[in-house]
Amino acid sequence: MFLKRANRIHPEFRIGAAEMWPQAPGMAAWGLMTGVAMANSGMGLGAALLMTLTVFAGSSQLAATPLMIAGAPAWVILATAFCVNLRFVVFSLHLRPYLMHLPWLERISHGYLTTDLTYVMFTKRFPHPGDTPEARNAQEAYLAGSNTATWISWMPISITGVVLANFIPTTWGLGFAGILCLIGILCSLASTRLRLLSAAVAAVAAIVAYQLPFKLNIVVAIAVAVLACMGTEKLRPAPGKERAE
Repeated sequence: MFLKRANRIHPEFRIGAAEMWPQAPGMAAWGLMTGVAMANSGMGLGAALLMTLTVFAGSSQLAATPLMIAGAPAWVILATAFCVNLRFVVFSLHLRPYLMHLPWLERISHGYLTTDLTYVMFTKRFPHPGDTPEARNAQEAYLAGSNTATWISWMPISITGVVLANFIPTTWGLGFAGILCLIGILCSLASTRLRLLSAAVAAVAAIVAYQLPFKLNIVVAIAVAVLACMGTEKLRPAPGKERAE
């Protein structure tokens, strides 16, 4: 598993955790705000705690919760949560060469615990998969350390938000702190022109479709951004053609 001894004693485990700790305040604020939002939405304490412990995805939790309370159809809830977390499919495809040597249960554990920030930090430190057992072990240990620090920063605080929601005043500005955290993640990921284009297209589409019920503007924004990027990719000349010209 992600906390197996071989990972915990590896130096890269401590490096991964140490590089993630500076991000902990932002993640904690986002987790606290998510817990408070779920508790204040009318969802029961047991359901909110169960969702917090099993989903481990703040953006999809916040997107799905009001839909569940509003009695939206199951397909709308599932489609919204799926679209909001669609980026993790891309993350997983990118991380596949790094983790394919591991048993399936360990791969599932890493996939479940990997977040936007851990993905960003991991790929910056290891641009390419390791080509030796030692290199692969180092990469796994770093990812495990990063994931562990993220989980510790998020889960206890999010549970605290669920349990103590009635005692946490709105004047704390947790929503704004969570937004700042997400903006930081977005800026880290928007490292190419195509990613900047997708972010801009998604933002415009989400605003234009804001009046749609059940927060379907999120689904529309993601679909439009994906289609726009796919179209842009097809319009790009092939590398060989560029050189020939």
